[in-house]
Amino acid sequence: MTILQPVTRSGCGCEGHDVAKKLITIDAALALIADRTAVVDGAEDIPLDRALGRILAGPVTSRFMSPPFDNAAMDGFALASAALSGDGPWTLDVVTRVPAGQTSAVPLFGLQAARIFTGAKVPEGADAVVMQEDVKLTGSTIRIDQRPKPGLNIRHAGSEMGAGVTVLDQGRRLDARAIAACAAAGAGSIPARRRLRVALLVTGDEIRAASAGRADAQIWDINTPMLSAALTQPHLDLVAVEQGLDSRDGLFLQLAEMTACADLVITTGGISVGEEDHVKPALLALGGDIHFSGVALKPGKPVSFGCVRGSTWLGLPGNPLSAFVTWQLFGTALVARLTGEAGQAARRHVVTGANISRKAGRCELRPAICTGFDGHGREVVTFDAETHSAHVCALPDSDGLIFLPAGCDFLPAGALVEFQPFCRT
Repeated sequence: MTILQPVTRSGCGCEGHDVAKKLITIDAALALIADRTAVVDGAEDIPLDRALGRILAGPVTSRFMSPPFDNAAMDGFALASAALSGDGPWTLDVVTRVPAGQTSAVPLFGLQAARIFTGAKVPEGADAVVMQEDVKLTGSTIRIDQRPKPGLNIRHAGSEMGAGVTVLDQGRRLDARAIAACAAAGAGSIPARRRLRVALLVTGDEIRAASAGRADAQIWDINTPMLSAALTQPHLDLVAVEQGLDSRDGLFLQLAEMTACADLVITTGGISVGEEDHVKPALLALGGDIHFSGVALKPGKPVSFGCVRGSTWLGLPGNPLSAFVTWQLFGTALVARLTGEAGQAARRHVVTGANISRKAGRCELRPAICTGFDGHGREVVTFDAETHSAHVCALPDSDGLIFLPAGCDFLPAGALVEFQPFCRT
């Protein structure tokens, strides 16, 4: 028997936990991001062929109605249905030929027809197109056996959109589907938000690029290529990528340079309370404000957010899975807020494919794979038995993150949990 756990409220369930540790809830952190950030200034007109991935700075409206004229929905013969009197069959003279992209100067009268092709403008006097499979052609005459209804196989002018209709709203990120709508509206260019300037600072003297040599006490750098890939998008401009110096003075200088050229500065590591965690002291020394530091979630508890010298700052943990999870949860929301993007991937409910035993205390975000649907039509996810903040090998096959409520130490198979996909489609 499938067990369905009732959902009595939305959110991660972490209210009331870790309060003494001054951790805030996931939803409170997201609310602070929404409240303390605004869309960056600046917009530009972008040719449609270079607009993929850009964010609309204003609505797109149709310049003309679409289709701009009555046209044939398929290859066949155009005729005037009212001219067919009595019972069929009827014989008509083919008096003109209309390929797509051309018009006929010959209007149709009485029992006359026009050979017409898909997309061609319907000639004057015609109100129906009989597809060629339903016609017997002999020389320059055709015979039809059934009376067509007016409007048969005709795409009427303005049937898709009228002139001046809003096709896309401000804030839409343009994908292939949106670009198709822009083209149908006759928009050769679109108003786009300027690209968000982003700087990435990855701390840790112990990390080395995979292409470099590595000493016994050093580890491969995962965060730089992972987050650089996440930030390589058409609406973002990755202006700087650096390895942070593990000293307060060094980080002070690096952050000062980054805030001078970036709207958003992202750091990884160095945000806990250890002796080697220098990011927050350096940021405060620059006159920055920290809006929150520490969220009641696992992995990624140290995640922090603030501003400094006119730039927004997001501090991600140093462990790679923690960095990825907090980027997905808070980074994507922050970038959407700064760029004015609407329609982010929304959480939905799924059911667990296996039992979950865990330590209660913080909301846990665990990578999960969508495997299909159960007998009740509910989406089922599978996942690893444990979450390790430094392990990323499960990410390539994962479709998103499940939210395990803070107060639960056991969830049976079939339990209802929230799921946030990594992408919108």
